[in-house]
Amino acid sequence: QVQLVESGGGLVQAGGSLRLSCAASGRTFNHMGWFRQAPRKEREFVARIVWSGGATYYGNSVKGRFTISKDNAKNAVSLQMNSLKLEDTAVYYCAASPDVGVVVRGWNYWGQGTQVTVSS
Repeated sequence: QVQLVESGGGLVQAGGSLRLSCAASGRTFNHMGWFRQAPRKEREFVARIVWSGGATYYGNSVKGRFTISKDNAKNAVSLQMNSLKLEDTAVYYCAASPDVGVVVRGWNYWGQGTQVTVSS
């Protein structure tokens, strides 16, 4: 059965770093990515990676600070978050899609989420 499991969330001071991981089981995907949702806000796109070719895409609010990468052997993705800001506080969700090519039509699978809290 398909399952996405996130790990690495926690409490960090502003300016610090965290690394999130997402392990997929049950099948492989051509797209994996990260979204986040802060209290009383809409879910926001953070980053995604295309497995075939490794192209990466980022939301404007995290460009230059976050980096998404993949581990082919472990069928997993990571999100390295640097220079964290208070505004980065949110529940971070791993997502996956089997869509071919570079365009994602829909994110079919989601993890349970992991809390990231940035404090001053």
